[in-house]
Amino acid sequence: MTSVPTARPAPDAASGVRLDLADLHASLSDPVLDAMNFLNEVVSRHPDAISFAPGRPYDGLLDPAVITDCLTAYTDQLTAEGHTPAQIRTRLMQYGPTAGIIREPLATALAQDEDIHVPPEAVVVTVGAQEAMLLTLRALCAGPRDALLASSPCYVGISGAARLLDIPLVPVPEGADGVTPAGLADAARRARKDGLRPRMLYVVPDFANPSGLCMTVGGRRGLLAAARQEGLLVMEDNPYGMFRSDAQDVRPTLKSLDVDRRVIYLGSLAKTGFPGARVGYVVADQPVVDPAGRGTLLADQLARIKSMTTINTPGLAQAVIGGLLVRHGFRVRPAAEPGAAFYRANRARLLDALGRHLPPAERDRLGVSWNRPEGGFFVVMTVPFDADEAALERSARTHRVLWTPMRSFYDGDEGDRRLRLSWSAVDPDQVEQGVARLARFIRESADAEA
Repeated sequence: MTSVPTARPAPDAASGVRLDLADLHASLSDPVLDAMNFLNEVVSRHPDAISFAPGRPYDGLLDPAVITDCLTAYTDQLTAEGHTPAQIRTRLMQYGPTAGIIREPLATALAQDEDIHVPPEAVVVTVGAQEAMLLTLRALCAGPRDALLASSPCYVGISGAARLLDIPLVPVPEGADGVTPAGLADAARRARKDGLRPRMLYVVPDFANPSGLCMTVGGRRGLLAAARQEGLLVMEDNPYGMFRSDAQDVRPTLKSLDVDRRVIYLGSLAKTGFPGARVGYVVADQPVVDPAGRGTLLADQLARIKSMTTINTPGLAQAVIGGLLVRHGFRVRPAAEPGAAFYRANRARLLDALGRHLPPAERDRLGVSWNRPEGGFFVVMTVPFDADEAALERSARTHRVLWTPMRSFYDGDEGDRRLRLSWSAVDPDQVEQGVARLARFIRESADAEA
């Protein structure tokens, strides 16, 4: 007869171990770490609200059947290359190489899609671009004075990663077309004046999150020249470059313009493939020389750090993305085109609805304005009231419409009266009604502020 284990009594909260937040890492007291969770909580509390908050892909573009189709395409490709069933089983189902099993197809795709020509050995496959950021920051910011310069407003993933690693963050204000050479030089000088050693700039040249700004080709060349002058590396993040309203207006990445290996390039298959795979990558072809004179690539050093964190990006997830590349001729751009077409149409819907529900005369009266990005996922609106968490709660509760407060994207108070709207995840049939609700909320809040 099998004995039933006796249940242990629950520990007494009053007498058990209790941890003080003040004794934990300082980043856990930083509001930036709550930004994403807060949005998720608001969405879950108001399921009937129309949401312009999340910057994720549209659910209607995701088909589970693609997973098995891509997996089959990848294994068929391996078989055609001469891999045995046992080798394929090991590649997909065992612990794998830390740097990844799809470096070759990714390097081929980078050459064909972005004119970025690097050896596969310069690519490290990561668990999303977020891990790529963490690895790069950990490798390059070696001491307490080493600082990261980042565009302001800035994606909270990079600012949060810097805080987790105790890396000083120096904001670089965006101009009308993103980060400018003069702005970068000024930020580097400010950092040095404060006793810091600026190491690199984080920038999203194409439709930055959250601002939606896109750098000109001349601005990109100027930024690289300024980085060279200041002795800085550049961490280029490119999640939105394939989502342009004009599909013919393809601008070169900083990495494709890079002549001295100054740019570390971050990529992700979350928007162009699907985020559930959690597959990203970092291109780090910078040479590294050890005290004995032996040379490696920065990618090799990033892989060493990864071996102590996630060990390797799951082989099954890599195989699915590898199959996606196989099915599209080892290119990402054609795989992303159905999504790009959807986002172009939804962008037009949102901007058109905003223009009709908040016409110019009323915008002037209320003090409301917004930008008109030529791609990406986001538009930023300036409003005459504090667009904070309390305002978002009120918007969700009384008007059933959601958006994202901008204050968490800034180091100071510049974002207090700005909000971000995303057109990527909202159902096209809900855009009109959602904007109508948003306009009513803005009028109500503006009148209360007056």
